[in-house]
Amino acid sequence: MSQVPDDAPERCPVCETTYDTISEHDEGLMVGLDDNERYRRVCFEPHQTDGQAHIRFYHHTHDQAAPN
Repeated sequence: MSQVPDDAPERCPVCETTYDTISEHDEGLMVGLDDNERYRRVCFEPHQTDGQAHIRFYHHTHDQAAPN
């Protein structure tokens, strides 16, 4: 199941940049970003929620993931 966490950080803790959306998952998932028009990068962070293993996805747009 996917959810939006209430305690989402302002910046991505993986790459330290802004992100467009965040989702948290507690079961199987698949990632495929080939030719994605909206997102260039998704960062993954393991996370504990109520003692259960979850993974957070930080979705970065093309502009947010562009090199400085």
